[in-house]
Amino acid sequence: MPRTLAVANQKGGVAKTTTVATLGAALTELGQRVLVVDLDPQACLTFSVGIDPEDLDKSIHHVLLDKVSAPDVLVEFDDAPDLIPATIELATAEVRLAQDRAPEQVLRTALRPLLASYDWIIVDCPPTLGLLTVNGLTAASDVLIPLQCETLAHRGVGQLLDTIHDVQVLANPNLQVLGVLPTLYDGRTTHARAVLETIADTYSLEVLEPAIPKSIRFAEAPAIGETVLSTAPTSPGAKAYRALASALL
Repeated sequence: MPRTLAVANQKGGVAKTTTVATLGAALTELGQRVLVVDLDPQACLTFSVGIDPEDLDKSIHHVLLDKVSAPDVLVEFDDAPDLIPATIELATAEVRLAQDRAPEQVLRTALRPLLASYDWIIVDCPPTLGLLTVNGLTAASDVLIPLQCETLAHRGVGQLLDTIHDVQVLANPNLQVLGVLPTLYDGRTTHARAVLETIADTYSLEVLEPAIPKSIRFAEAPAIGETVLSTAPTSPGAKAYRALASALL
């Protein structure tokens, strides 16, 4: 069975998609078979790996709602993680999912035909606490919470942990919180360090290391469908994600 990692935080702009794409690429470099799943209607993960969502006929939307088989929408790469892409159609999914008898289980069921093919499945959850995120958590073995080290960024962590607890009780008792990954981190500022200490103390969560530094390199890479591992392989950001991948293994 693969290790299935949901990357979740209901606040946008905390580097969820960057983490999914770059961590997935780093694990692939280490010889792991990796699948990334775009569960966000904005389809940023799909775009960032070089796929234009507007060119797709089928996506995760059709897998969740129209009973299309997940292998039928799979985009395979030779030297990068494989992808189950998203499109803007996914924005309407939650209304239809709510009509299902077990709406939180749809993604878990849909991924079953692919489980034997991968060592890791990494799910990019949308910046909400709705049914799509609950599906990602229900399908996962672990949750990673990217967290920008600013005061406003961590105010919703308690709500996310409440949702995770509900999923553990009702749908996925084996779900584990891997920890908080500090992103967009500037260790030179007292504020960033103080926020990190507050998270660890307030929520009793493990803080994963190394922290991912703030860098323009992360914004540049998706424009050409790459990750920072290939566009700036010796940068501090690339080194940090490689170190995180090694630590997870």
